[in-house]
Amino acid sequence: MADEAERPKYVVEPLSSKHDRAAFSCGIEFLDAYLRKQAGQDFKKHAAVSFVLTPDGSAIAGYYTLSQYAVQLENVPANVAKRLPKYPMVPTTLIGCLAVSTDFRGQGHGETLLMDALYLILQYSREVASAGVIVDAKDAAAVTFYKKYGFLELPSVARRLFFPMGTVEHCSNSWHMFDVGS
Repeated sequence: MADEAERPKYVVEPLSSKHDRAAFSCGIEFLDAYLRKQAGQDFKKHAAVSFVLTPDGSAIAGYYTLSQYAVQLENVPANVAKRLPKYPMVPTTLIGCLAVSTDFRGQGHGETLLMDALYLILQYSREVASAGVIVDAKDAAAVTFYKKYGFLELPSVARRLFFPMGTVEHCSNSWHMFDVGS
């Protein structure tokens, strides 16, 4: 029991000035630079919103970004497209970045961030339509990570993956195990 009391309670919350962006490093320069230099500007310009996983309200264990997006229906796999509205462009939500600090690796935080993002996307899709989730995986390891959760590769763009909102909704019943507070 003592170990549980000593473990920090992680919270997912919108990025703000109280978070230590300068200390964050995931080892991928463009993801580090985005959080340090661009995330605040994207928020002010309504281009993307960043959410951070923090153990103490300051340190950033990881982060993800969300923004609205659209894909051409013809670029969605046929077996998924047949269940979507027949519009030329399909509304989606983009997880633009998802990164875990090297100081916090190996603790399941990537999965926690992804599940939190999908849960939030599902909630928002009830007010602003989104037929699915898009990610542009940074490399082959990221493709493997997303495919493990059921993301489907879109053949039109290398490392672009799609997750239908119906699948998000179906899977959401098992996400109660992720005890984070966004």
